[in-house]
Amino acid sequence: PPYDVIDEPLRQEYLARSPFNVVHLTLPESEAAAAAALKEWRADGVLALDEPAIWWVAQDYVGPDGVARTREGIAGSVEATPYTAGNVLPHERTHAGPKEGRLRLLREVRTQLEPIFLLYDADPPVERPTGAPDLDVEDGGVRTRLWKITGVGELQIDTPFLIADGHHRYETAVAFREEDPTATHTYAILVSSRSAGLEIFPTHRIVPALTEEPPAEETDGWDQSGLALYRNRTYYRVPVIDELDVQTVERYCGKVGYTPYAQEAIAAVDRGEAEAAFLVRPTTVEQVATFAHRGDVMPQKSTFFYPKLTSGLLFHPIGDVE
Repeated sequence: PPYDVIDEPLRQEYLARSPFNVVHLTLPESEAAAAAALKEWRADGVLALDEPAIWWVAQDYVGPDGVARTREGIAGSVEATPYTAGNVLPHERTHAGPKEGRLRLLREVRTQLEPIFLLYDADPPVERPTGAPDLDVEDGGVRTRLWKITGVGELQIDTPFLIADGHHRYETAVAFREEDPTATHTYAILVSSRSAGLEIFPTHRIVPALTEEPPAEETDGWDQSGLALYRNRTYYRVPVIDELDVQTVERYCGKVGYTPYAQEAIAAVDRGEAEAAFLVRPTTVEQVATFAHRGDVMPQKSTFFYPKLTSGLLFHPIGDVE
């Protein structure tokens, strides 16, 4: 998975799997060690330099709701342009620290190691290839398959693209382009907002202590049609007017915990670990687009795109490769 969801114990697990695991590059001991490993892998044939290509990507997964789906997209090279150009739009606020670290790494490896997850509002411009995939891997219960699409040059897809995941990495690519004018492009997997397998899952809030009493009406349970408050083994419906559920929640609590599983939030309250839980509805792609087009950022953990994109299958070199 992407570098920013791997904690230290999981990092050690991936490092131990293989001397060629991508985490040796994405979460290295040092930027210089990553550059040396990448150069060695290329020289030894661990990595093969291929001609520029577009790839079809399919991920089979079971979501937090227990439903099996397949999310499909297109992997390729996209121009790294500032948000002000209007070609790529964010919906999250980024932090300087992670970007500084990614920029140091990019300077050393001169390779985009992990894809940005972008959304576009159109039907896919190419059809899914037939036959056996060129790459087929499973990790963490998610199966990822890739097919190389041959005979296709540049695809025309209307922008703007919305960043679903990878804000820090995208902004790092833009910053690196300012340092090095040859680094014009980065690597992304583009998923149609019309894809049947695209799903944004909710992230429920576990509340240690309410800071304000919300207006609420007792209900028999949570049917996912509205925002619910759970406490004292009772469900309450909380009104939401012209905003996201997570925006409404912010009025009634300070520090919160997060989980994509409603039962985990409920169990935390039943165990006495929290005063309450807010069970929220998922944010829609349309809502994400509205925020992005307005130039606004969404509250923390407003979106949960699952599964994460799989790292280590394709790399995007910058400039000439030795």
